[in-house]
Amino acid sequence: MSYDIRLCDPVTHEALQTDVPHDMRGGTYAMGGTTGLWLNVTYNYGKHYYRVLGDKGIRTIYGMTGAESIPVFEAAAAKLSDEVSDDYWEATEGNAKRPLLQLAAMARMRPDGVWDGD
Repeated sequence: MSYDIRLCDPVTHEALQTDVPHDMRGGTYAMGGTTGLWLNVTYNYGKHYYRVLGDKGIRTIYGMTGAESIPVFEAAAAKLSDEVSDDYWEATEGNAKRPLLQLAAMARMRPDGVWDGD
């Protein structure tokens, strides 16, 4: 199970695209990169997201604009250690931190977009 998180056009609600492919990877990803502003994040990290983001966990950002979410991502990431594992699925704090920083990077690309997911 996982969260499919995407940055959407505020009017059409279609997932936004970039001009140049990026290679941000989650539990699933596009080989060779993608222009879509979406990220798949394992539920395994949920315990960390509930701790650093509150009762809604990562879903806290749903409905926020990219611009509104950047300080939320940065504050949550700052509360997590850099302890990473080569196993993406292992719920270390560092593994949970990486998607937050990737989502913040996407938000910087399109601060006008609105987050949606699941």
